[in-house]
Amino acid sequence: MKKRLLAALMAGAMALSLAACGNKDAGSGNASTPTEGGDAAQAGSYKIGVCQLAPHPALDAATKGFEDKLKELIEADGGTVEIDVKNANGETSSVATIINGFVAGKVDLMLANATAPLQTAAASTGDIPILGTSVSDYGTALEMDDFTGATGINVSGTSDLAPLKDQAAMVKEWFPDAKNVGLLYCSAEANSKFQINTIKPELEALGYTCTEYSFADSNDLSTVATKACDEADVLYVPTDNTVADNTGIIANIAIPKKVPVIAGEEGICAGCGVATLSINYEELGQTTAQMAYDILVGGKDIATMEVQYAPNVTKKYNKEICDELGLTAPDGYEPIEA
Repeated sequence: MKKRLLAALMAGAMALSLAACGNKDAGSGNASTPTEGGDAAQAGSYKIGVCQLAPHPALDAATKGFEDKLKELIEADGGTVEIDVKNANGETSSVATIINGFVAGKVDLMLANATAPLQTAAASTGDIPILGTSVSDYGTALEMDDFTGATGINVSGTSDLAPLKDQAAMVKEWFPDAKNVGLLYCSAEANSKFQINTIKPELEALGYTCTEYSFADSNDLSTVATKACDEADVLYVPTDNTVADNTGIIANIAIPKKVPVIAGEEGICAGCGVATLSINYEELGQTTAQMAYDILVGGKDIATMEVQYAPNVTKKYNKEICDELGLTAPDGYEPIEA
């Protein structure tokens, strides 16, 4: 059964009445769906609202990719698009305020960049199309027990989740003799818990003993990370917004204790990790823009559009931290550019 997540951060959003989607001059539901614009499409004029959770290189890149690509596609068909990008700076109250403004302004489509904006937007309107990006798992974020790829509601988008089985294999590739893997994550982030629940059995199947080390927020990250580094041979950190904002705390604990970190995404790896499976967030934003174009101009039904994943992943390593820990990257890894 599908359930809407009604978290406290959304309380303000629910006070607004639902706003209808103003799909101005767009094609009908039976219109053709061009992949790169062109004569088959008849673009009109559109207003898009973008809510980004916080300043972060990965989120910034996803927003940029979306903005640039959507303008390119719509303008190529003679249409115009106004994209209003607002950053919540990590404040959940600001997320609600931004989303409320977009709903009240009757935007034609919203981009929710990260999980909290997606949850707030989904609770705020059942009519305006909502595309997410930089979201690990939509079923978890929206509390949909039977999620299989399409939500069946006014929500779809792109996921930044790199294959977790391959991430587990990466731990084995780098540290075949390790015994204990510490799984460090923020318990307040549902997508982080999903990743831990998925990768833990994969690591256990490879012979590791796994222990979860969860922290509620950045205030107790240092204490929990210290305990994890005292007890584990290697740490795994998923794609986690709280960790991404506080990699320095982890690095200052893990590096002196000589405990390596395998990270779920490149930004975290650049701050405190030794290796990661990296995706291109700008490319992810471009894929999301194509979905937006297909909805606005091509008339696609967002409820039936399956969530898309990054088409490519790249093995990368943090040379500086590897050098500090005396580690040599296996063949096939690219250094993270500073």
